Amino acid sequence: MSQQSAAAKPSLQGVRIKARKGAVKAQAKHEPSVFRDQLYKHLETVQAGDFDNFTTKLVQAGSTLEYLKYAETLFEIILVGGLLQPGGTFVDDGAPMSPFTIAKAKEPVDLADLKNYVEVINKLTRRYKYLQRPLEDASLPTLLQYVHRWEPIQTEKFSTCVGLLLSQGLANANCLQTLTKDHLVKNDVSVNVLTLVFRAYLAEQSMDHLSAILKKAGIKDLLAFFPPNKREGKHLEEHFKTAGLPQVAEWWTKKQYAALKDSLIKELAEMIEHEDSPEQIASAVKARQAETPLPENELVHCLWQGLMGNTDWSARPDQIEGLALREVTKYAPIMEPFCTSGKTQVVLINAVQVHCYEDTRIMKAFPQILKVLYSKDCISDQAIIYWYQKGSKTQGRQHFLKITEPLVKFLQEQDSDEEEEEEA
Repeated sequence: MSQQSAAAKPSLQGVRIKARKGAVKAQAKHEPSVFRDQLYKHLETVQAGDFDNFTTKLVQAGSTLEYLKYAETLFEIILVGGLLQPGGTFVDDGAPMSPFTIAKAKEPVDLADLKNYVEVINKLTRRYKYLQRPLEDASLPTLLQYVHRWEPIQTEKFSTCVGLLLSQGLANANCLQTLTKDHLVKNDVSVNVLTLVFRAYLAEQSMDHLSAILKKAGIKDLLAFFPPNKREGKHLEEHFKTAGLPQVAEWWTKKQYAALKDSLIKELAEMIEHEDSPEQIASAVKARQAETPLPENELVHCLWQGLMGNTDWSARPDQIEGLALREVTKYAPIMEPFCTSGKTQVVLINAVQVHCYEDTRIMKAFPQILKVLYSKDCISDQAIIYWYQKGSKTQGRQHFLKITEPLVKFLQEQDSDEEEEEEA
C-alpha cells in the first residue's frame, strides 16, 4: 500500500449530519406558525359569511398542508382564532385572527349562525376522517381547560360550538371531563360552560340522547362540575331550572331516585333473607326515608317490588294464589304507613297490576290481593274505583278491569249505602 493512499482522508460526501436536539426543538416551535400563515393564505381571499367557499378552501388546503401533523394547530385556529401558548394565552407574534374561526361568529351568540361554522367543521372532518380523533381526544379537552382565560363572549361561542359538535356526533362527551379540574370548578366556571354546552345540545337533541352520551363518557355525577360548597341536589336543580333547562334538573333527580330505589330493594332483600320482622323492616324504611327521602309514590312502588320480588314462588301451581295472598297479608303492614294519599294508593294498585301481568301464575289473584290491601288500609275504596275508571295501566288492562268489576260494584254499592245513611 502506497504512502499516498494511506494518508487519504475519508470523504463526508453523502453522509447526513444529525442536527443537535436543541436546534431541532427550536425550529419545531416555529412550525405551527408557518402552518398557520400558509393556512391563512388559503382563507384570506374568502369573504366573511361565505361558508361554502371556506369549506372549499379548507378542503383544498388539506391536499398541500400537513393536516394530520398539525391537527391540533388547525383546530386551535378554527375554534379560537389563533395559536395558543401553554396556559391558554394567545401567541403574541403580530399575526391577525384567522379569517375563518368560531371567534368571529355573531354577537350576541346566535345558534343558527354557529351551526354554519360547525357544518364547515363537519364537512372538513368527513373529507379528512383522520381529523375527528385529534378533535375529540386532544383539541377539545385541551381548549376546555383554558376557557377561564377568555372573554365571556368567546367562552360562550366556544361552549355553544362544543354542544353543537357533540349533538352532531362530531365528538364524544369525554372532553367534558376536563371541566371537573379544580381550577375550573371554582367560581362556577365549569357549571356555566356545561350549561352552555347542554343548552346548545338540547336545541338539537332530546334529554334521553344527552343522557346516553353522558353515560357512555362515564359522566355519572353532575355535582362534580359544581364548586365544593354547592355539591347538593338543591343547588343543581335550582341552577338548571333558573338557566331554563328544567329537563336536566328532572333527569338528574330521576337518576338519583333510581339509585336510591336500587339500594332500597337490595336492603329489603337482605332484611327478608335475615328473616327480620315486618315491624323491623318498616322501622328501617322509616329511618332510611328520614335520611334520604324518596317521594311516597316512588317509595311505595319500590316497596312492592322489593318485598314481592323476593318471594319464593316454588310452591305447587294450585297453591301459588294462596301463597301470594299470605305474602301480601304479611307485608301489608310495611307498606301501610306510606300509603297516605290517593295518588300513592293508585300507584300501588298499578304496581300490583303490572306484577300480576308479568307473572301470570298470580294473575287470577289480582282482585283478592286488592281486597287484602284494602282490609289492611293500604288502599281505599275510592282509590280502587278511580283506578278502575281511569287510572289503570295498559298492561292487561281489559282482563284486570273485567275480573275486578265485581269488587268495584260492591265498593260502589257500599259507598251508596253509606251516603243514604248519612242523608237519613
